Amino acid sequence: MPRHTKFRRAALWVALGACIAATSPAVFAQSATGAVAGRATAGDQITVTSADTGLTRTISAGSEGAYRLAQLPVGDYTLVVSRNGQPVGAPIRVNVGLGGTTTVNVGGDGALVNLDAVQVVGSRVINRVDVRSTESATNIRREELARLPVDQSLASVALLAPGVVASGATFGGLTFGGSSVAENAAYINGLNVTDPYRRQGFSSVPFGFYEEFQVKTGGYSAEFGRTTGGVINAVTRSGTNEFKSGAQVTMEPRAWTWDRKDQFHSDGTIDERDRRSRDGASLYKANVWASGPIIRDRLFFFAMYEKRESNPRDIDTVEAWYTDSSNDFWGAKLDWQINDDHLLELLAFSDKSDSATNAYEYGWDTTGLGAKTGESHAGSGGDNWSVTYTGHFSDTFVAKAMYGVNERSATAGSPWDPSCSIVGRDSSYDALFPPVSVREGCHPSNSSISNRFDKREAARLDFEWTLGNHLLRFGFDQEVMDSTSSRVYPGDGRSYTVLGIEDEDDRDLPNGARVPDGAMAYVDARHYITGAPVTTEAHAVYIEDNWNVTPDLLLNLGVRADKFHNKLASGATFARADFGDMISPRLGFSWDMRGDGTTKLFGNAGRYYIPITNKLTDYFGGGTTDEHTYYVLEGWDQRTDPVTGTPYLFPVIGEQLGPVNTDGNAPAPTDMRTAVANNLKQVFQDEFILGFQQALNPAWSWGVNATYREVTRAVEDARINHVDGCPWYSGDWPIINPGETTTLWCPDTQDWVTFDSSRDGYIALGSNLVMGYKKPKRTYKALEFQLDRAWNDKWAFNASYLWSKSEGNIEGPVNSDTGYNDTNLVQYYDHPAVNERYGVLFNDFRHQVKLRGSFKLNEMWSFGATFSARSGGPITAFGVRWPDDNRSAGGPGEYSGGGSGWLCVSGCSDWTTRELVYTERGAFGRMPWVYDLGASATWTLPVDGIDLKARLSVYNLLNRQTVINVHSRYESTPGNEMPYFGEGTVWQSPRYAQLVVTWNF
Repeated sequence: MPRHTKFRRAALWVALGACIAATSPAVFAQSATGAVAGRATAGDQITVTSADTGLTRTISAGSEGAYRLAQLPVGDYTLVVSRNGQPVGAPIRVNVGLGGTTTVNVGGDGALVNLDAVQVVGSRVINRVDVRSTESATNIRREELARLPVDQSLASVALLAPGVVASGATFGGLTFGGSSVAENAAYINGLNVTDPYRRQGFSSVPFGFYEEFQVKTGGYSAEFGRTTGGVINAVTRSGTNEFKSGAQVTMEPRAWTWDRKDQFHSDGTIDERDRRSRDGASLYKANVWASGPIIRDRLFFFAMYEKRESNPRDIDTVEAWYTDSSNDFWGAKLDWQINDDHLLELLAFSDKSDSATNAYEYGWDTTGLGAKTGESHAGSGGDNWSVTYTGHFSDTFVAKAMYGVNERSATAGSPWDPSCSIVGRDSSYDALFPPVSVREGCHPSNSSISNRFDKREAARLDFEWTLGNHLLRFGFDQEVMDSTSSRVYPGDGRSYTVLGIEDEDDRDLPNGARVPDGAMAYVDARHYITGAPVTTEAHAVYIEDNWNVTPDLLLNLGVRADKFHNKLASGATFARADFGDMISPRLGFSWDMRGDGTTKLFGNAGRYYIPITNKLTDYFGGGTTDEHTYYVLEGWDQRTDPVTGTPYLFPVIGEQLGPVNTDGNAPAPTDMRTAVANNLKQVFQDEFILGFQQALNPAWSWGVNATYREVTRAVEDARINHVDGCPWYSGDWPIINPGETTTLWCPDTQDWVTFDSSRDGYIALGSNLVMGYKKPKRTYKALEFQLDRAWNDKWAFNASYLWSKSEGNIEGPVNSDTGYNDTNLVQYYDHPAVNERYGVLFNDFRHQVKLRGSFKLNEMWSFGATFSARSGGPITAFGVRWPDDNRSAGGPGEYSGGGSGWLCVSGCSDWTTRELVYTERGAFGRMPWVYDLGASATWTLPVDGIDLKARLSVYNLLNRQTVINVHSRYESTPGNEMPYFGEGTVWQSPRYAQLVVTWNF
């Protein structure tokens, strides 16, 4: 076939850049680069030159014709084939995507021969099926996002990938492949920006600062670790040889947000979060950016400044909170091409944020704002930077080094902190007494005084060495994560919660006392103090062989070893694991079934470890005072606000009921041998994926894959009140692997004691039965289908369907059922009843459908849409007791851990007469399906030389405010049903609109 005919044929084909989910392999851990590889005539020289920066790399094809150009910055390149010093054929434009390998096979005439395997966007060659990939990932470029209604956040981009779901938990987050929200990681230009304290959330960067995103949902290579969920990998924009600049304004006025619905209980009372219909916020952002050469072909810059203004309003029946946040972001990227073989990159940005919230009296009926009653301040974010060096020391050997710092903070305070304690009402009190006309308590936010500062220092070395048909990759990485935190209650250091007695038989308290007959309400005064500076040092080494057994069969054989060391402020060890304790084999294959890059069968199997968080070390290492004292409520006393002089109500404390409940205390240990098991092992997940991809024709492609994940270990604090041979353990909460053999120090015998925690560790109150804890288990099974229609400068479409099932007796390191998000400290093992049940888990969304598409009407107008639908999660009941035990397995508090599957139906006042009925997970049905439709229209100024666009997007177009979480506490005490079990706690956000105006010049 003549060369020009081949190019005409190739030019008919177009691509999205990431056609279906499993399209992009990892080139290096947390990579911000890509690669070009393929086959040519042996001895030919393959040269790629960046169209933007002039970067040039050349390599010779091996004896079998194979070549590979690694560690290329993301962008467009021109590929030229030379033979005997003379160019052969016409130049080919190639796009290098984030973390991917673009395959370009050229014939003896220097022209493309893998035409069935690539598409051409404009004139750029882009892979359709990446036969060098053994992982599951979705790549999204900035250009594609500009055509779709996708909100400006990393989370919104991640939600485009199959298997990624916005959790319905009260604390939010993303769940990847059935995992909890505390198992994910996020990287920007290779720098880990994940919260090291709870492992929930990540640093915030403006949307316009990014160039490309990669969402990894499984099958990571050996250089990847410290996650059992998913990874969001992003790369920022860089400068080029052309000076460019621009400005962008984003507007979300309050008038463009539809009202939330006021939510009421079935008995007509208002939801605990009070009114919602007058809540709202306006958000305005404006950024300016510039990029270009400092030294042409050598030194480039990209810089952005963004100003953000937002003003959330939370308006309740008698109070209103007005928040004002005015913050700025700055970020910059420098790229120094020392020469074509050596590159130095510097990234720096600051995402510091501060806000002030003022509280006011409010009259719901008069819609009037009254006197100011309080003020609070909050801060977050920090300064971040990284420097990365890449060196090509020969055609076959590449080295890469990175060092960076990621800072985060979370601070809160108020001028009322010294004088005002927290006062709150429980729903049981609301059910008996009418709403107040005078506010209760003088603290404006009813929140703790909390401050936390986190700092991560990350360093890594990576190497890539090509030896014939083997690509060896190996490296080392280290992260040192420091967290300094403190949390106390304001005022007198106690939080006062008022509870009501709805049933005369419902008078038992968690400390064993009873509320006296005749008293209709009591007060729970909680005294809580925690915090300490802690450090985690994490290291890893890996080696991997990508072996081309044949030109069409690739084997990925790797192993990773991790270790970590959690230390207290004194330097004493809290917990540690060595390399031999955390070995992660990774095996994968990719078979180019037809040898033309159009059809691929792939699979992988691997083990992934996740270390414990700084939160766990903080809790135990610094000690925690968590005490509850109960009193009879004798009315309300009217007092004067010490700042505003306005009146407020404070509970009149009566008779103390029983002793102080100190079950939650965790004194600062001086000897960690009783606090942490000597043989503590770390949590891991085994994962197996088998998939298939095929390009049907130049426009359409499809894929299917099956995934199985399994977790069989937990690291949690467990109630150990019995150990055969060591009477000292009469009530303690050491960190162990529940359900496994445990070794702890016995102060009585001054020796180690070893016991099987699946058989011993807990003694029941009353019956004195000795038992242990069930071994944790979580499984995830999924079958995913995708269909993609590539962009052809007119329209594009992508559809996916995912069937999945998530089962077990533990969700992960957080507990979304009960809204408890203290990672690794969510009371799964405060009682054997809590993890007794094996069944469907909170994140079991059986069916998921995702659609996205874009359409260009003409040069002025284009449109985009996204749609997602998922089945609702299960509704599980949590009781407070189980057979033959009179100790609480969980209290009535909605946002704490614990809870039993046994519900009392008769004889509930005494443990010897109780008739308990067992309920499975999900026994009370499921929540409704959740639908979300988004639409956008983009207007482009039809004038040559002026790049001005305006995009109006509407999110949740149908304005569905479906319930996505419910009250799961079934009983307050045995036989006394909570009034609102199964009723909503979290709902979809209402419809809102966003206008983005972009002017590039």
